[in-house]
Amino acid sequence: MRIATFNINGVKARIDTLLGWLSASRPDVALLQEIKSVDEAFPRGAIEDLGYRVETHGQKGFNGVAILSRLPLTDVLRGLPGGEGDEHARWIEATVTGTRPVRVAGLYLPNGNPAPGPKFDYKLSWMERMRMRAAALLATEDPVVMAGDYNVIPQAEDAARPEAWVTDALYRPESRAAFRRILHLGYTDAFRARVPGPGHYSFWDYQAGAWERNNGIRIDHLLLSPQAADLLADTGIERALRGQEKPSDHVPVWVELDA
Repeated sequence: MRIATFNINGVKARIDTLLGWLSASRPDVALLQEIKSVDEAFPRGAIEDLGYRVETHGQKGFNGVAILSRLPLTDVLRGLPGGEGDEHARWIEATVTGTRPVRVAGLYLPNGNPAPGPKFDYKLSWMERMRMRAAALLATEDPVVMAGDYNVIPQAEDAARPEAWVTDALYRPESRAAFRRILHLGYTDAFRARVPGPGHYSFWDYQAGAWERNNGIRIDHLLLSPQAADLLADTGIERALRGQEKPSDHVPVWVELDA
């Protein structure tokens, strides 16, 4: 089972990019972030024509997450538990059944800038809610994959120029510590489990020639429960997509599980 995460940065603006990628890479499950669309306006027909089931948790103009699956989807949950009054569409879960069931959660974690400030406080509180949900998912003892745009640079090697991010919410020590608290529950950073060292990025800003200079950061992650980590076969970053016409500023990151 190939599970990919992709911040599409506007599904309607980049529908051709999305359809081309789905046709070429054929992930079994694609978790999308920043669809920037209400559910009713999501271009599901073109995606369903490629053989995907579509589940969305949309929001007008910004945020929004979706699950696209070529495999059966059940038990869909929209919204991160514990956030009464939080209307941001940033979390969607479902069970995907291949040779065995896998619980997948697609997430778009808050950016948090400017930091410090209310947006950074919201980011940290959201991460604590996520930690609690991650613990609850672990308790099921099922294979779990939590994948998406985490808006967190975990370590210095995950940025081409870490010194440029020291005061940014993506790299502040509070954000990195909150990320580690989730890992320390027992989750595995799938990419780092297989690929060590610097130079591996999933995001390049549109500004200042970041792509041309490879001034990137790794902020799109797939965290695996112990049961999912035992099934890990491979992982990768599809960086070439960033150099194509009308790209997102993110590229897909994927894992393959023996499931």
